[in-house]
Amino acid sequence: MTNKYLKIFNDIVDQIESGEVSTNSLLPSENELRIQYDTSRETIRKALNLLAQKGYIQKIRGKGSLVIENGKFNFPVSGLISFKELADKMEGSVRTIAHDVSLIKPTPYIQKQLQLTNKDLVWQVIRTREINGKKIILDKDYFHQKIVPELTKEISEDSIYHYLEKELNLPISFAKKEVTVVEPTAEDRQFLDLEGFYNVVVIRNYVYLEDATLFQYTESRHRPDKFKFVDFARRNH
Repeated sequence: MTNKYLKIFNDIVDQIESGEVSTNSLLPSENELRIQYDTSRETIRKALNLLAQKGYIQKIRGKGSLVIENGKFNFPVSGLISFKELADKMEGSVRTIAHDVSLIKPTPYIQKQLQLTNKDLVWQVIRTREINGKKIILDKDYFHQKIVPELTKEISEDSIYHYLEKELNLPISFAKKEVTVVEPTAEDRQFLDLEGFYNVVVIRNYVYLEDATLFQYTESRHRPDKFKFVDFARRNH
């Protein structure tokens, strides 16, 4: 027998996908849904939580459950792919905005991430990724200046990886990645469209050349409603 919360979930999904409940509208309150489906508040909360997990709604403090566009982009966690390569597979308008491209002395944190000395410099690149008019990714990249001697705003708004591989002939090979979910910082709220969202998905990348030289550290900070973080796994026998 199907659990009641799954029946409620499926019913609301049908209403959303049929257009009976439109994108950017609010679902009835938990109490109204409890009365409508003649069930407990806990059952309604389970159904709403599943709707949120599947990308149909976003819970907004003080407002309720907002029906959101369910067209999520696949983001390959295990792959090493540039945003431009990913954007070429997306529908709609895509734009990269470079807010800062500068050669700096790294902070102690960045120095630790890139295993630098006190004398090393890094290129700091702060970029917003805008998809269909919404700023949904904040990329903070740091490149070892000894490996990447020059960067420009024009390169950063096009494709840094294309420049590194085709112009500098750098053999980019592999990366170590860490994925966390955190509360947005003031910087996140400055550069991203986060109204109503109270967490961001952060992917930290440590990128290496073929000779295992660590040359790039990246924090890619994503609005949670637009991406599915996917991977491929094979069981070893």
